[in-house]
Amino acid sequence: MGLRAPLTCIHHLSLNTSIRVSENSISELEYRRRINMFTNSRRRELTDEEIREIFFNSDDEGDYNTESSGSDSDSEERLPPNLVSLERNPELGEGDDDVEENPEEGPSVVPCSRPEGPVPVEEVRSSDWRTAVDFTPPGPGIEFDSSISGVQNPPETPTAVNCFKMFLSVETVGEIVEETNRYASEQQGKTAIGVIGKLSKWVPACLNEVYTFLAIALLMGLVRKSTLREYWSTDPVLLTPFFASVFSQDRFLNLLRCLHFVNPAHADTRDPLNKIRNVFNALTSAFKRSFIPYKDLCVDESLMLWKGRLGFRQYIPSKRHRFGIKFFVLCDVVTGYVQDMVIYTGATTSIESIEGLGVSGSVVMTLLAPHLGKGHVLYVDNWYSSPTLFQHLLHQGTGACGTVRLNRRGMPTFPKKMKRGEVTFRENGTQLAVKWQDKRDVNFLTTVHPSSMAQSARLDHFTGEPKVKPACVLDYNKKMGAVDRADMITSFVDCARKSTKWYKKLFFHLLDTAVLNAYTVHRKLSEERMPYKDFRLKLVKELIQEHPLTPAINWRATLHQYPTAAHREALSLFCASYRSPGTEHKAALQSLPLHHPTQKGEKTNPLHVLLM
Repeated sequence: MGLRAPLTCIHHLSLNTSIRVSENSISELEYRRRINMFTNSRRRELTDEEIREIFFNSDDEGDYNTESSGSDSDSEERLPPNLVSLERNPELGEGDDDVEENPEEGPSVVPCSRPEGPVPVEEVRSSDWRTAVDFTPPGPGIEFDSSISGVQNPPETPTAVNCFKMFLSVETVGEIVEETNRYASEQQGKTAIGVIGKLSKWVPACLNEVYTFLAIALLMGLVRKSTLREYWSTDPVLLTPFFASVFSQDRFLNLLRCLHFVNPAHADTRDPLNKIRNVFNALTSAFKRSFIPYKDLCVDESLMLWKGRLGFRQYIPSKRHRFGIKFFVLCDVVTGYVQDMVIYTGATTSIESIEGLGVSGSVVMTLLAPHLGKGHVLYVDNWYSSPTLFQHLLHQGTGACGTVRLNRRGMPTFPKKMKRGEVTFRENGTQLAVKWQDKRDVNFLTTVHPSSMAQSARLDHFTGEPKVKPACVLDYNKKMGAVDRADMITSFVDCARKSTKWYKKLFFHLLDTAVLNAYTVHRKLSEERMPYKDFRLKLVKELIQEHPLTPAINWRATLHQYPTAAHREALSLFCASYRSPGTEHKAALQSLPLHHPTQKGEKTNPLHVLLM
């Protein structure tokens, strides 16, 4: 163990030996003389042995080499870091080393410089609390600038499809197309020779086709049916001809079957989300890049239904679905925009672990990392709240408010029995703790609300007067439900369907979140008040119009008529460029032999109609 650790207090002179210098050890004049010697010497950190030698054994400045002379104690040159606190305290006693006695002002703490890097976690003690009387917390001390909040880098024309592509960009969909085609080819290679199945009709997908596939998946959230095959049913009662006019049933099911997002050869198998990690990262990065939130934020949990076998499946009895994949979601309170999210995968969850804050506090700090020091106010429930976390947020320019559990470390003590309507306030100088007796105990912790009561919009049925509640309770009730509200909006028209692959259902859940954010952006840019369901239908129409497909092809009949490898290759080339086939593709199709006689007795190529 080295002996060159910097000293900020005298009792740190040695790592192995505790040395204290009493007031009678050296006089102030002697102390100043020795400090003067250091200012004349080389500017370097002295070892602990050298410091002990100077203070206790040496009376001769010549014992140490100097590079300059003639400087006095008022020199502007800086002392070595491990002697800064010695210069501040000319007389050191046996009490607290960082306290300087001033007969006029009393004891005051001399601030020691904090090391650069992460802000240390300061633990709050239960003994620091006292009864609050007209107390208002000092708050984060930073004035929030709302002028920069809102949509960033908006599209020139704020149509529904352009707002959607801010999140699910052409690059992201292009990667999905590439991996889907690779996976389909891989599965075709695993098929036994002579076996003819649905996948034998596979032809490479293209960008237009995948965008249209996503549009049809979104439309299925609006047009509800019990099974996928019912969308192509010819039963007059169930008939919906639009789906068959865009995709054949087999083609849609093949695309759904081969939908893939990552090459396993390049994936990190230690990551539980490796099958969808790249798409998840692309979407969350787009969420953060496209919108700067307003002052109020909230963090809460969300649950995507999944009852299959999965290592990180969670059970939350308070949620509607109870079983599923858990998300930690950061939302903007004003707009409901989903700013960021983290998927809980157990010990491998992608959060920065901060000692002293636990898992819940580390989740909050990970989600809030880009927004610290800007004057935001965070609203959370009692799973996240703690005096230590709120104090840590306050040190980084962020206020907080939320329900809290009384058994959290650092919480004050409250009366156990209170009558309905009674309230007790406690404060520790920076935070306010509240216990209010309603139908049950309501416990709050805040760093931004005063210890006052306010009238609510509801009337007391007994007195006929407005109900009175703590100010922090009223504010919390208005601003905490952003995550639950986002879940509610998407639940009515979500496109996620039952699947044997968890990552496919997760992808469609992320797709619904991207559509919800696109709806928020569209409202901000166009100022057009439109129900979410109507926006979703408008997005489906614009996606299909912007990415048109050729007329549906009966793939089984076509491949039967053209069984040779040359025919299959020409057909694949054409299908790889639905929107505008190139000259080389046209030439490949026109070179096919004429097989079928027309009504006039002439032979023609059935695929030539696709070139018109």
